[in-house]
Amino acid sequence: MSENSIPVTVHILDKEYRVACKQGEEDSLIATARFVDMKMREIRSSGKVLGTDRIAVMTALNLAHELLDKQSQKNETGQNMSYRLRAMQQKIDAALSKENQLDL
Repeated sequence: MSENSIPVTVHILDKEYRVACKQGEEDSLIATARFVDMKMREIRSSGKVLGTDRIAVMTALNLAHELLDKQSQKNETGQNMSYRLRAMQQKIDAALSKENQLDL
């Protein structure tokens, strides 16, 4: 544990874990642990996955999939925005060029 880290106790699936955490980020860590706990309980309650290790792996896979999906959507949105901005810039350039020709 580094000098500016503190131990924080979180509970996931009725088990207690001590986790090193930067000072000031305790609330975020606790909220994250609650979220993971909720997701693991959802998977456990489905009855399709047995064993804490398997529940943890399925939760990690689901969360990673959601994260990668969001990143992909963000990238697509960024690419779409770049395309639209380039198209608008071309229209502006064409309009300015046309106006410059009229001034001559």
